[in-house]
Amino acid sequence: MKILQLVKKYPFPIKDGESIAVNALSRSFAALGSEVTLLTMNTTKHFYNALQTPSELAHYQAVHAVVVDNRLKAIDAFLNLFSKDSYHVARFVSKDFNAQLQALLEKETFDVVQLETLYLAPYIPTIRKYSKAKIVMRSHNVEHEIWNRIAQNMPKGLRQRYLQLLTKRLESYEVAQLQEYDLLASISERDLKVFQTLGHHSQSIVAPIGLHLNNYQPNWEAFKQPLSLCFIGSLDWPPNVEGLKWFLDKVWPQLQLQLPGLEFHLAGRNTPDWLLQTAINGVTVHGEVPDAQDFINQYSMMVVPLFSGSGMRAKILEAMALGRLVLTTSIGLEGIAAVHDEQVLVAGSAQDFVLQIEKAYYEPDRMLLLGQRARDLVTEQFDDLNIARKLLATYADQPLTKQH
Repeated sequence: MKILQLVKKYPFPIKDGESIAVNALSRSFAALGSEVTLLTMNTTKHFYNALQTPSELAHYQAVHAVVVDNRLKAIDAFLNLFSKDSYHVARFVSKDFNAQLQALLEKETFDVVQLETLYLAPYIPTIRKYSKAKIVMRSHNVEHEIWNRIAQNMPKGLRQRYLQLLTKRLESYEVAQLQEYDLLASISERDLKVFQTLGHHSQSIVAPIGLHLNNYQPNWEAFKQPLSLCFIGSLDWPPNVEGLKWFLDKVWPQLQLQLPGLEFHLAGRNTPDWLLQTAINGVTVHGEVPDAQDFINQYSMMVVPLFSGSGMRAKILEAMALGRLVLTTSIGLEGIAAVHDEQVLVAGSAQDFVLQIEKAYYEPDRMLLLGQRARDLVTEQFDDLNIARKLLATYADQPLTKQH
């Protein structure tokens, strides 16, 4: 099967959730005998100086990168107020990217064009015009839900009202596009149910993030040391910053009083200056680390205080694959069928977080057992080849593309 994968940012280095999801699936497709071509935006925000294709992307038949300026611009944001378009989506509309897509479709015949996230939907008309390929939307999130949750957590004021307006437009666009796909591949069962509630009733499948478990070797020795906490995630992503700031403001001071020797280690791409310059007792800010797995493996617990966002959190899956104890919120756990106090710990308030961390501190053997169960769950449900095999079978069995 020949697959063209469209991606909204260069999927390397493979550190953030989207890059993990994009590469895990494309690598598995290739391992199962499919030819996968990558057409990716190389955006201003996540620019990668791709003088040559990294060896980690060698599973692709070919890699095509198009520079796209998707910076937030005050004038564009202001002018957008006078239209009905989604500004979130408009930032990813590029004549150069569309031209490269057209050229690829005229040159080669693909069986499937897989769009990674809603932000590639503006290119569906070009795909329909120049190809008979099946169009698959691999939805990583319910996009408008992310921004709706962010807006709800913001202080009331003009900024909140502006974001609520943009979110409403994004929702309208997302709902309208549900009728345009030949197949919707949702990242989680929970997200698929949301899309069905919003009006999607044609063919669909759940295709979660997959991991190659041989690449994840747990360091069980970490549980023999005093409890230590870590956090890792893209720190230019509002839900991560929002949750981390809340944890440092509301939870960490209480922990310092009750567990004064506790350590908290933070890492992530694009760490903001305010965090790099912070001086909080017991907190170490590492910035971007060379290897996320090595970082996670040093500590027994990963803290993921998420109160907005959507989809599935790749870093939680990676931590579970490494046998770490994960403490998160119900939103953080969406898409992962783990159970509180069986494979993970779940908290909702500052006091809950403190209580669960105290529990982990005084029950290391119990926490090791939860970490072992977490790895077993990921092994059973999130094997990358099994997920890709199921998706390819769906592609092969699916009827011809919609008539437009």
